Amino acid sequence: MNEHSGKNGAGGSKRSRQEEHTAALARLAEADGGRGSLHVGARLRNYFLTGLIIGGPVSITLYIVWWFINVIDAWVKPLVPDIYNPDTYLPFSLPGVGLIFATFILMVIGALAANLFGRTLISYSEMMLGRMPVVRNVYRALKQIFETVLSQSSTSFQKVGIIEWPREGLYAIVFISTETKGEIAHKWEGETELLSVFLPTTPNPTSGYLLFVPRGDIVELDMSVEEAAKMVISAGLVTPAHQEELARLAEQSRKNDHEPEKPPASDIAAADGQTVTAEHKSRATPEYTEQAAQPARKRRTASSQSNR
Repeated sequence: MNEHSGKNGAGGSKRSRQEEHTAALARLAEADGGRGSLHVGARLRNYFLTGLIIGGPVSITLYIVWWFINVIDAWVKPLVPDIYNPDTYLPFSLPGVGLIFATFILMVIGALAANLFGRTLISYSEMMLGRMPVVRNVYRALKQIFETVLSQSSTSFQKVGIIEWPREGLYAIVFISTETKGEIAHKWEGETELLSVFLPTTPNPTSGYLLFVPRGDIVELDMSVEEAAKMVISAGLVTPAHQEELARLAEQSRKNDHEPEKPPASDIAAADGQTVTAEHKSRATPEYTEQAAQPARKRRTASSQSNR
């Protein structure tokens, strides 16, 4: 009886060990499967993020261009005569027609303003607008803005700087416009001149604040306006490379290009060996032997005369 129970106990222990081994293998298989699924999930996530980085800017750019074309078409197409409108002859609407006509009309206006008849017509139009109470203020303000921006397009927003804003110890990027002029500059009593700067907001740099800052309080930067705009739009995630570091690398590259190549050490040793061999050969000539023997002869002659 005891022997039978012992066999049953041994068999039960074997079965329990086999069950534990099977359960352990099942857990390992589940763990491996989980790691494999996590690996696949990470890959899919990386693929999605890469596609988003590549396709996002392209899609947004195409959307903005398409929106701009549609806005111009909505404004200009109703003014185009049907005989010149391609939509009259096509079964679908052709985008960009309004933009083409708007560009052509602006070019015609510019050509008219270049001659006497056009200037006279424009002066009469401005005179009529100047007599309207509300319209004249809007027109004069817009005209001054357009003239300032377009006439100084080569110098506007060409420099970037940082100023302390909105309190001491905090700094913000600004676009330097021009030197402050007019009444503000005339009544400014400071020692340094004022600069008109535009402080953009993040992430929309088209809105911001117009500030008049002393030149000494502005730290000018080497980055371009485009690089600063990218930095503002990305909230600091896109940082341009430091220009001094790039200049140092470029200067080092130019020096490496102009420096002559040094011969290998084996060539230098061979050249030194050839020089030493040539010197030994020159010493072995009769002329060199005769020159070397002359001082010894003089010494022997002098010693013999002293002995006499």
